[in-house]
Amino acid sequence: MRRQRRTKVVATLGPASSDRVTISRLFAAGADVFRINMSHTNPDRMRELVTVIRAVESEHGRPIGILVDLQGPKLRVGAFKDGSAEIDSGQDFTLDANAAPGDASRVQLPHPEIFAAIKEGDTLLIDDGKLRLKATAVTPERIVTRVEVGGKVSNRKGISLPDTVVPLAALAPKDIADLEAALDAGVDWIALSFIQRPEDVAEAKKLTRGRAAVMAKIEKPQAVAKLGDILEMADALMVARGDLGVEMPLERVPGVQKEMTRACRRAGKPIVVATQMLESMIASPVPTRAEVSDVATAIFDGADAVMLSAESASGQYPVEAVATMNRIAEEVEDDSAYLPSIHLLHTEPEQTGADAIAAAARQVAETLDLSVIVCWTCSGSTGLRLSRERPKCPIVAISPIDAAGRKLSVVWGVHCVIEEDARDQNDMVERACRIAFKERFAAPGQRVIVVAGLPLGTPGATNFMRIAYVADEKASKT
Repeated sequence: MRRQRRTKVVATLGPASSDRVTISRLFAAGADVFRINMSHTNPDRMRELVTVIRAVESEHGRPIGILVDLQGPKLRVGAFKDGSAEIDSGQDFTLDANAAPGDASRVQLPHPEIFAAIKEGDTLLIDDGKLRLKATAVTPERIVTRVEVGGKVSNRKGISLPDTVVPLAALAPKDIADLEAALDAGVDWIALSFIQRPEDVAEAKKLTRGRAAVMAKIEKPQAVAKLGDILEMADALMVARGDLGVEMPLERVPGVQKEMTRACRRAGKPIVVATQMLESMIASPVPTRAEVSDVATAIFDGADAVMLSAESASGQYPVEAVATMNRIAEEVEDDSAYLPSIHLLHTEPEQTGADAIAAAARQVAETLDLSVIVCWTCSGSTGLRLSRERPKCPIVAISPIDAAGRKLSVVWGVHCVIEEDARDQNDMVERACRIAFKERFAAPGQRVIVVAGLPLGTPGATNFMRIAYVADEKASKT
């Protein structure tokens, strides 16, 4: 199941794609990672999906990543007398602590944290930004607003506060329960919603204790303002463009996407671009030209992965959407402008032996036009370092640990193989060449470069590099 591309594809599971046959078809069509959205999934169903994905993984013999996306705290207004109300632009509208049903002049806001945090002049958005309010007067139990953009609002619609840091943890009680269930099920990545500050990521990392990698979803302006600190704490970022486009002007989102991609590239951490990438394929077997260009732009920028949400979860054409994403990635990466484009952002390696070896491996591989870089890795860190270099040739990561291979399934350019650890240096080089041949990355007579850490089995100790020839399924040492 060798992919003919370096960019990875994340597919969300849902009503249209939850049975084993469809999940297997999605993987065959190009999905490298499956996302389970806990906003629409309970822990029991999540466990069932994990079991099915692991069965598909065993059937195909290739690591598959599982990303569990936590819901995060949900801020909502209360209920209305008639189920809804029409709010006019220019009028005053009050949000208060009174539990009585609302009308066209007021409604309950059952979140005391908002009353404590909001200031006069702050913006409030209701129902994904369909209504825009500006706070004009604030007391501990009452927020008077001027309606800038009116419309119809119904019961318990979501409310967003792009100007306000709300003192809420990113993990609500439901999220903590879902997180523990996901860790017990053995998932590989946890995506955090409602991130506002690095402490939100630190809380999740404390709970995961290394049992899964943590991906911070950047969906709020407050998170964009603290992007560097959040990235330092997280294992990866996701550009959650849907919520970002609600809480900040839409025209700013492309720039934020590029800023995040550049930051992750420099840090050597994965970046996933998400939301509405092939939105029209929810109801159509083909995407729009603009959507194809959108996906291509993310790939040209060097994103590690592109993600499908409703397209694969609830759309009419889930397999076709994954296949389309796969074809776009293959075509972009075959373009003569692709490698020059992603190399524009190449940064100097960090001053560590492991990073120096990774940078040297890329340079040697490109100078000698080698077929593949093969790395042995226990933790996955060697694969991440090599991916950060964005080499012209493919990267094969061999690991004795299933979790490491699955974690790398979201990382640019890395093809993962699970094998028992090597016995010694000679066995390591020989088997690296044999696997490169078996996985069709190198032919007899071609050279490969082998990267590893010695002593064998020492996580993070990348300090070894050797060039070897492939000879019929066996390697002769140089």
